Amino acid sequence: MRERHKMLMAAVLLILMSALPAVAQTGRIGGLVKDDKGQPVKGATVVAENPGASPPSFTATTDDRGRFSIIGLRSGNWRITASAPGFQPSSGQLNVRTIGAPNPPLEFTLAPGAPEMPGMGGALAGVNTKELQAELQAAEDLLNAANYDGAIAAYQAILTKTPALTMINMQIGRAHRMKKDWDAALAAYNAILEGDPTNERAKIEVGMTNLEKGDLDAAEAALTEAAQGMGASREVFYNLGEVKFAKGETDEAMKYYQRAMDTDPNWAKPVFKMGLGRLQKADTAGAIEMMEKVIAVEPNSEEAGMAKSLIEQLKKG
Repeated sequence: MRERHKMLMAAVLLILMSALPAVAQTGRIGGLVKDDKGQPVKGATVVAENPGASPPSFTATTDDRGRFSIIGLRSGNWRITASAPGFQPSSGQLNVRTIGAPNPPLEFTLAPGAPEMPGMGGALAGVNTKELQAELQAAEDLLNAANYDGAIAAYQAILTKTPALTMINMQIGRAHRMKKDWDAALAAYNAILEGDPTNERAKIEVGMTNLEKGDLDAAEAALTEAAQGMGASREVFYNLGEVKFAKGETDEAMKYYQRAMDTDPNWAKPVFKMGLGRLQKADTAGAIEMMEKVIAVEPNSEEAGMAKSLIEQLKKG
């Protein structure tokens, strides 16, 4: 029985390595940001986030007609947030497709009345939003081309010209992480937290950067703090599970994967990890049950592809 279990775990590793495509296709999203009177909001910031993707976030700025577009997204569930000075931010989830029919256009309506963040008043006054959007896209292109130093310089130039757009530090941190310059990445994320101490996304990135750095205690501390916040997201619980798993605390990891599942039952990533946890405990039937659920909740995800292969291996037994 033990030898059979070892063989199954070896099959899992092969599936995890081989099921990922050599060159992943990417998707495009686009849409409109308007106010509650139906007028376009120019210069709004639109952020697409998926901590399980690589890269995990993209940023765009709306043009004079309130339009935006983002390219390069991997398939999966992305959280899209639109924000602008003087408005309440608006967010939504989109299961991004990379093949088949195009992704549906998105439309965000921003309600007025939110207090402006310090330093945001008139931040985009006099800024040519078309030029800003082009500069952001150029910086993103450099990053996607693995020209990390060039991307960092481009993002820093934008930030110098428009210092109120502090979320650009998210992209700067991402570029530093790709260079494995963990301390510089942490400095970028902490720059966001200095102005917005409750920013969950920045806390997640601090945690995951420390995980990549090998400082598991610091990673756990950052994500535990985020998990204690009001309305902590599925990503917080999932990534805390990742840290616990890396520390060898499998039972604790499963608790946080379960919390991520409870927060969003239709997200494949934590379900897949729950299945791996059951397999690690030699619970083959439980593992198959979880893998079938992965396929049911997100049939087009990378996890679904791996789950299908794993089920086949497990049933061969």
